[in-house]
Amino acid sequence: MKDLTERIRATFLYAGIDVTDTPLFTGVRGQQLAARASLIDTGALPLRHGTREPFRELAAAMDNALDLDQHRPGTLPRLAGYLHARTGGRIGSLSRLVRQAAITTILDGTQRITRAVLEDIDLDYLAEEQYRPSPHSPARKATARQ
Repeated sequence: MKDLTERIRATFLYAGIDVTDTPLFTGVRGQQLAARASLIDTGALPLRHGTREPFRELAAAMDNALDLDQHRPGTLPRLAGYLHARTGGRIGSLSRLVRQAAITTILDGTQRITRAVLEDIDLDYLAEEQYRPSPHSPARKATARQ
């Protein structure tokens, strides 16, 4: 990769999980590449960022892409706060939730996504643990005290 970056006039983006611990950035050549790279640690999409609402914007884009006969436009952006809490702001979890809700409503004939439909869908472990923490987790205890 180092040789390629020296020969081609282009910007290279390397994406992955724990890339700093992979052969890409370790060893002699990896260290040379690491010296030329900037690490951008990405996390969940925020509900709000300054005056913008990136998560609501994403929910609106997904809402606009739905092709369900009885779907009420604007439902997903109106549920942005709930959707963010439910998915932890993770785009993959949101995509899975909306996709499964759409499939569910197609199969049951309602063709309309509602919060009740969304609540009945099980998500990935991380999203479920964050949204519905176990009785012994600190998040559940803090919620119970409020």
